[in-house]
Amino acid sequence: MNFEPPIHWNDYEDIAMKLYERFGNDFTESKIYRIRFTDLHKWVLEIPNFSGKADESNEGHLEMIQSSWVYEWRDNQK
Repeated sequence: MNFEPPIHWNDYEDIAMKLYERFGNDFTESKIYRIRFTDLHKWVLEIPNFSGKADESNEGHLEMIQSSWVYEWRDNQK
């Protein structure tokens, strides 16, 4: 059994990997950048093992998650 440590708002790369695992290529780079922060916020809170609280998030976190997700998507296109 794998133990995964809890994920928090500033674990951008971990969150990006989980979002990519969930959505795969449904979102391309341009689509990722057009995702509403309200949707992104909700999806992050739905990640299994995510232990951050809804009110601990801010725009900076969501921007970093978004760009990390783009890098994760790019890495998987090779």
